[in-house]
Amino acid sequence: MDLIPGRADLWFLPLGGTGEIGMNLNLYGHAGVWLMVDCGVTFNSPLQPNSLSKADVVAADPAFIARQPEKLAGIIITHAHEDHIGALPALWPRFKCPVYATAFTAEILRRKLGEVGLLDKVPIIEVKTGDTKHIGPFAVQFLAITHSIPEPHCLMIRTPAGSVFHTADWKIDATPMTGKAFKPRVFQRLAQENVTAMVCDSTNALRDGFSVSESDCYEALLQVISQAAGRVVVSGFSSNVGRLIALGRVANKTGRYMALLGRSLQNMVGAARATGHWPDDIHLIDANDLGYLPKEEVLVVATGSQGEPKATLSRLAADMQRELTLEAGDLVIFSSIIIPGNEAFIEKLVQQFRQRDIQTLQSHDTDLPIHVSGHPCRGELELLYSWVKPQIAVPVHGEAAHIEANAQVAHQAGVPIQLTGLNGDLYVLSPEPRVYKQVVKTGRIALLR
Repeated sequence: MDLIPGRADLWFLPLGGTGEIGMNLNLYGHAGVWLMVDCGVTFNSPLQPNSLSKADVVAADPAFIARQPEKLAGIIITHAHEDHIGALPALWPRFKCPVYATAFTAEILRRKLGEVGLLDKVPIIEVKTGDTKHIGPFAVQFLAITHSIPEPHCLMIRTPAGSVFHTADWKIDATPMTGKAFKPRVFQRLAQENVTAMVCDSTNALRDGFSVSESDCYEALLQVISQAAGRVVVSGFSSNVGRLIALGRVANKTGRYMALLGRSLQNMVGAARATGHWPDDIHLIDANDLGYLPKEEVLVVATGSQGEPKATLSRLAADMQRELTLEAGDLVIFSSIIIPGNEAFIEKLVQQFRQRDIQTLQSHDTDLPIHVSGHPCRGELELLYSWVKPQIAVPVHGEAAHIEANAQVAHQAGVPIQLTGLNGDLYVLSPEPRVYKQVVKTGRIALLR
């Protein structure tokens, strides 16, 4: 099959992130040209199916599009999570095309590019909410949505052959800790366009109901930390700036001083400050000053919630962190989920803390929402499908079970056609919807950290 889309064609071709969660790399094809949406990584993952050998940082193999970079009009990064942006500094030299991102995402990208000597070589075009950028034959409008990082955006991709609403990662959050509340009217208006296809996040498609707001997580953390008598360490995902702001508010309310332990946390807060997302009333202290404080005044945010052996939390468990020593009665909160495959690492951490009489609290230990997801549950999926009213549903960003569940919700919401598949499948969205299985060879490559 000739893989050159014609003027009547609108194609979707995932190279990563469909049939799995992580390392998203998506291509849209129209009129002889391709558009890339996201270029991410996954961590501690095998390069081959069922392999026991794992690589630290893994990306989708971009060989298909890297062989024809002249046909790649541009790359859009929807938000700054590693599974959407992390591979770009390593892979961009294979593409050498413009990159489109909002200010916060661009700030994170520049910091990454600076580490590999590409800062002045990659053309980054900053966009704002509502902007429409003409990238080759694609007219791409950036629409704000809510997620667990500043400036997440979904995309309305318009071509003469049809249109696609690409959700990227999202949830419905009426009270986020950073950014503006979710606005249904933005998406209800899309129904007037007769959208060809909606390419949608499936991460929580197996969960009924609705996701919980970041503000509810703030209240839960405030309740737990208010009752703590000793030092408190909270570990979560460093990219969740809303959670960091929530903890800053908790520190202010409980009379504690907050410090960050971990380079990725420092980098994320630096980017948030540089782009106006960090509140002026939340102050951080130098971690070197922690040892001078009474234990009841200490609140530390640390990296390593997944049990990574070299991260701060593992060093704290082994009492090898220079700036802070934990003692009996102190509390370690895991404000995160357990990513499948990391169970043994996290259990080892927990046991190390407990052997020293240091308390631990994980999300499954309490009914309080000390962690909340940044992805939509079935209730949210059904609402968005009913608002946008696409002709075709294309579930992505999930394993096979998540994708099938998402397709089921779309069917129940009245979407006429559901197309499901895996990386390497060619989704023909227009003129005649169908999926050609395994048209492109896909795989994984290891990246240097």
